[in-house]
Amino acid sequence: FTQSQGVWLGISSQPPSIHLSSKGKQCFLVLRQQQFNVQALVAVGERASKQMVKFAANINKESIVDVEAVVKKVEQTIESCSQQDVELHIERIFVVSQAEPRLPLQLEDCVRPEGEGDEVRMRARALGPRTTTSQAIFRLQSRVCQLFRDTLTNKGFVEIQTPKIISAASEGGANVFTVSYFKTSAYLAQSPQLYKQMCICADFDKVFCVGPVFRAEDSNTHRHLTEFVGLDIELAFNYHYHEVIESITDTMVQIFKGLRDKFQTEIQTVGKQYPSEPFKFLEPTLRLEYSEGVAMLREAGVEMGDEEDLSTPNEKLLGRLVKEKYDTDFYVLDKYPLAVRPFYTMPDPNDKKYSNSYDMFMRGEEILSGAQRIHDAQLLTERAMHHNIDLEKIKSYIDSFRYGAPPHGGGGIGLERVCMLYLGLHNVRQTSMFPRDPKRLTP
Repeated sequence: FTQSQGVWLGISSQPPSIHLSSKGKQCFLVLRQQQFNVQALVAVGERASKQMVKFAANINKESIVDVEAVVKKVEQTIESCSQQDVELHIERIFVVSQAEPRLPLQLEDCVRPEGEGDEVRMRARALGPRTTTSQAIFRLQSRVCQLFRDTLTNKGFVEIQTPKIISAASEGGANVFTVSYFKTSAYLAQSPQLYKQMCICADFDKVFCVGPVFRAEDSNTHRHLTEFVGLDIELAFNYHYHEVIESITDTMVQIFKGLRDKFQTEIQTVGKQYPSEPFKFLEPTLRLEYSEGVAMLREAGVEMGDEEDLSTPNEKLLGRLVKEKYDTDFYVLDKYPLAVRPFYTMPDPNDKKYSNSYDMFMRGEEILSGAQRIHDAQLLTERAMHHNIDLEKIKSYIDSFRYGAPPHGGGGIGLERVCMLYLGLHNVRQTSMFPRDPKRLTP
């Protein structure tokens, strides 16, 4: 702020947003602009009349105002505002847009514990994100996308755009949304997987994409959405698919470093409302084989088979065990059983029960699932038939590998889940601006 600067500010609803003195000669307001707020004073004097004080005191919370004010130092720290050493002495104030006197949501409701009024918060999306905590969350989320793009672009990756309306279920499963497509049916893409691979076959070598992903899973959990933002990577490798793992983990580490080094203010703002332990990671990233993870769980008393997929509780438990042993919140679990992976996953050449596939975890929850892909058309056809996939619907995909295809691999990351887990939040809806789940289709 500078003296006599005109600024656009919204009145904060954090009480007391307006206080009128007993004699009606002054009132205090809290003015907010995005994640910052400042105390303001309207007092009877040379530039302000008693009528102006009364006018200011009657402005509804969350109204948009334009003010001309002088910045003044204060003797006592203003703990309730982000600007703690100054206040604004208002000389002129204009109401640009008057908010209704009764709001569907008070901003102080948004700082209450999770579960209290969640449904109201989700409906009033023009109000809920006005809090400093929400502003911090979504600005940090924007930075994750930027770091993802910048890191991969600097590595020589090419950003691609893939279709979201497709002719066959991209994962070969039943959890797809069916849409009417003229005289036939189509599906909303569960993943850009097949198209990323086709781009590798087209000699792009390294590609990534950022876009919506759709999952028709009737899962009303803290970590599932029916539509989320996917951060997807695919690249060819020279000698071993671990080159792919290293490229992805390095990208994630660059994101973690960027957030840690540049976004401490936002991280601390979120931490005040939702306390959590700082996110920890290692360089290089810890990589365990699936069998090692199973052994750790068995030592902790879990009974499970060698080829059994990890349940959500076991993922959480393994995350705690890894944190205790290795002091990291981020790690890779490699060599998953082939039986629990999609049809395009390359089998382990040394043990056909396992595969050249991997998941990545943050705070004991999966944020990426990836693998070396099958790049041989005959083997791919056999695996698709094994999964009962209609070969005619993926013919163009399989044909891509008949003309020469390099060994390659990749994975897909859920943006909202990454932000949730990095900040130590407990519900992915907190990191989705307009969440979609089995019970929510608006706003």
